[in-house]
Amino acid sequence: LVAVPRNYDPALHPFEVPREYTRALNATKLERVFAKPFLSSLDGHRDGVNCMAKHPKSLSTVLSGACDGEVKIWNLTRRQCIRTIQAHEGFVRGMCARFCGTSFFTVGDDKTVKQWKMESPEYGEEEEPIHTILGKTVYTGIDHHWKEPIFATCGHQVDIWDEQRTSPKCSLTWGFDSINSVKFNPIETYLLGSCASDRNIVLYDMRKSTPLKKVILNMRTNTLCWNPMEAFIFTAANEDYNLYTFDMRYLESPVMVHMDHVSAVLDVDYSPTGKEFVSASFDKSIRIFPVDKGHSREVYHTKRMQHVITVKWTSDNKYILCGSDEMNIRLWKANASEKLGVLAPREKAAMNYNQKLKEKFQFHPQIRRIAQHRHLPKSIYCQIKEQRIMREARRRKELNRRKHSKPGSVPFVSERKKHIVAVVK
Repeated sequence: LVAVPRNYDPALHPFEVPREYTRALNATKLERVFAKPFLSSLDGHRDGVNCMAKHPKSLSTVLSGACDGEVKIWNLTRRQCIRTIQAHEGFVRGMCARFCGTSFFTVGDDKTVKQWKMESPEYGEEEEPIHTILGKTVYTGIDHHWKEPIFATCGHQVDIWDEQRTSPKCSLTWGFDSINSVKFNPIETYLLGSCASDRNIVLYDMRKSTPLKKVILNMRTNTLCWNPMEAFIFTAANEDYNLYTFDMRYLESPVMVHMDHVSAVLDVDYSPTGKEFVSASFDKSIRIFPVDKGHSREVYHTKRMQHVITVKWTSDNKYILCGSDEMNIRLWKANASEKLGVLAPREKAAMNYNQKLKEKFQFHPQIRRIAQHRHLPKSIYCQIKEQRIMREARRRKELNRRKHSKPGSVPFVSERKKHIVAVVK
């Protein structure tokens, strides 16, 4: 007979790992059961939602601009529109709130920049802008400085304006093409980034009033967003279905290529923690990516949602707002299975324990399969399959070329460097 050793120490559990594995499996399954991220839709626009802006001081206020020139201010706690302004003729191309939250700026197809009060007008008072600046060309985007009364617009060139003046302080240009978007860096506030339709991402320094450097990609970049925690990092949303996270100091290759979308990526916004960002795409879905991972951790879609044009992550890190073609703004949870409302201490402890269990067993095949499974619309599912086949064919072709060529004549190019054409300083 084999002697079975028995340890009488009550602190040691002989079946601790199997027991914890079962608990982790149940926690992962329950997480998928409770994953109901969609909260509500804010409807009221009569045309597609083209741009959105967050209020810098109030969590419950969000602004949206539509393709018919209408601007709406929403109260998120009541989930209703509190004010409507007919701001422009034609599209509202861009909007941003002032850093103090007292006013906001809009630009439109009618070549004007308008500044509006955040508060509703008094009884009997006309709904009129505080200032109107008439420009020479159509402006396609606007962003406000994070600390000073300065804002930047883009169109034919990047103009930097003082709020008190009707002509730009300085104009920055490099090459001749229309610029889609311009963004101020939230930490190093004198830095700007812009995306042009000739496939460039250009960085500017306001103090030198000259462009710093630019990186040229294979396809056009629609917009970029700076990381609110790391001053040098920004993420660019590209037409080739990918997002690229760059370190501003080393533009030769991106830090990370995020691939999961199956159509052009139209907008991107960081979470206030700087650890994740959300992207909106032409494939009628939004995805949440961790900054250091190449694939998304979450994908949100509904049957009615059309091409998603704009997306914002709220400043309390809990919700995501997206505006799409079919005139709706949708409110989502940033964490799909999170319970909203007040948690009892025991609930909180159980949640933390389950979270740790899921982290401990996250690479176990069974748990990993359940945690990563997502239901996708048929169109996206089929396109993902098709792209996988195309990627495999390209890889096979390259392997064959390398096999039948002189050694060293077909170089290995990493996935990160494939999409960069050149860096100009």
